[in-house]
Amino acid sequence: MSDQVQVNIDERGVATVALNRPEKHNAFNQAVIKELTTTLSELNNDDSVRVVVLTGEGKSFSAGADLNWMRSMAEYSEDENLEDSLRLAELMWVLDGLQKPTVARINGSVFGGGVGLVACCDIAVSVDSAKFALTEVRLGLVPAVISPFVIRAIGNRQARRFFMTGEAMDAQLAERIGLVHEAVAAEQLDEAVTVHVKRLLKGGPNALRASKELIDDIYGQGISAREAAKMKTSRLIAQLRVSEEGQEGLSAFLEKRAPNWVEK
Repeated sequence: MSDQVQVNIDERGVATVALNRPEKHNAFNQAVIKELTTTLSELNNDDSVRVVVLTGEGKSFSAGADLNWMRSMAEYSEDENLEDSLRLAELMWVLDGLQKPTVARINGSVFGGGVGLVACCDIAVSVDSAKFALTEVRLGLVPAVISPFVIRAIGNRQARRFFMTGEAMDAQLAERIGLVHEAVAAEQLDEAVTVHVKRLLKGGPNALRASKELIDDIYGQGISAREAAKMKTSRLIAQLRVSEEGQEGLSAFLEKRAPNWVEK
């Protein structure tokens, strides 16, 4: 296992999974996506694991896409972008479909794909100083592969606002719109997470699994719906990445300038 994703399983069966790229604000790249997907799948198949806590090392939970990864994506063909997007989509669907209850321990700010990780977790607890943002439209892109989870968390009305404005929200607003369940002071984060974990450990493992499956069934997120959503959202972002606007947006971001659709 690489040191970019760290795992600790305590005697209760609580697995803490930490993104460990603090110098990069725990941003994704292909290696992180692969490692995290594999780690979560292994924990899902480990009968000794009862709860999974997802967090980040350092000051940030996750800044979304890594700068160098974004630079490489700008040079990919549409088919290569589709393959790349499907890997990120698979990570989100694996986390969302985990049979164990999941808790996001949000230790700092969250951007882009990191918001997807938060939305995929069953319970989300954040430090009250964290900022959240979906800034993809400012790059000529959309938060495609994370959209099924974020829209489910915050609803259509709020998604329209934050998908299209790209504005940042504080933890208090994130709590009000349903992205996180609780925003607490930094010194209270571990205690708040512990409270939720203890509650989850009181539930029967099979009953917890059945509860998640029931909610998915009621809201139409069965296997066929998941596969269709995975392909549709991955294809959309792949098309936008290679579009004229997407190329301009990524170039502008990497060159630290305003894109050509922003008035100078």
